[in-house]
Amino acid sequence: MLCMPHGTVRLNRIEKGRDNMARKRSKSLSDRQKKILEVLERFQTQYGYPPSIREICDKAEISSTSVVNYYLDQLEEMGYIERDGRVSRGIRLIKPLSDLELVSPMAAVAGTAAAIKQTAHTIQQTVDDLLRIPLVGRIFASIPVPVPSTDFSYYDAESMVDVARSLLPSREKGGDLFALEVQGDSMIDAMVNDGDIVIMKPAHEARNGELVAIWLRDRDETTLKYFYLENGRVRLQPANPTMQPIFIDDPSTVEIQGKVVMVIRQVASVAA
Repeated sequence: MLCMPHGTVRLNRIEKGRDNMARKRSKSLSDRQKKILEVLERFQTQYGYPPSIREICDKAEISSTSVVNYYLDQLEEMGYIERDGRVSRGIRLIKPLSDLELVSPMAAVAGTAAAIKQTAHTIQQTVDDLLRIPLVGRIFASIPVPVPSTDFSYYDAESMVDVARSLLPSREKGGDLFALEVQGDSMIDAMVNDGDIVIMKPAHEARNGELVAIWLRDRDETTLKYFYLENGRVRLQPANPTMQPIFIDDPSTVEIQGKVVMVIRQVASVAA
């Protein structure tokens, strides 16, 4: 049987008692100790390096550097931090607050309130940025098609398109915009496909090459085409190599009703 000196047994009991006391102390941090730990972690997270003693004083609202040193010594003994006395910022946090769950209820409430406030602000900014544009009917990107109305008078108050103002050209932020659903494929090379939504600005004149909604008075038909006025006649040019331009000899029968300022693409769903 192995015998141990009586003094060795007594020393082991003392060391064990010290370990138990240290563990007990580590579970019962004072408010001041918790505050200093909070300061250490927040400062490290914000700046990427530990605070100085004077900065801990300021953040923890402690007037004396010796008092801060006293609590830092305690925290080091309890195993929460390590210190290197050779440098001014020689404090290393070993047990983060997130692991110890030492954040005070008031701090947690304040953090939650700040997050809610920021979220509400972001939502309000998003809502303020949205422009509700009425979807007033359809426009045919094909051969001109007869329509029941010559001024797009069809309007359903619930048919609206929400568009972020930031996506619109800087000059087109007004409330006079309207939207039309495109039918047909004559403008596919202009990235306007069947089912897309075009945002229109009311207009009665256009420069050559502009994409416009046209009403042909004598035919009571509408179409979406590139507009050209050439040698006294109008050319309505599709953006599809399989289709021919439309020539109108009498420009007075052509009424421009709007210019395209934006196209909202419709993404086709892919079958699984």
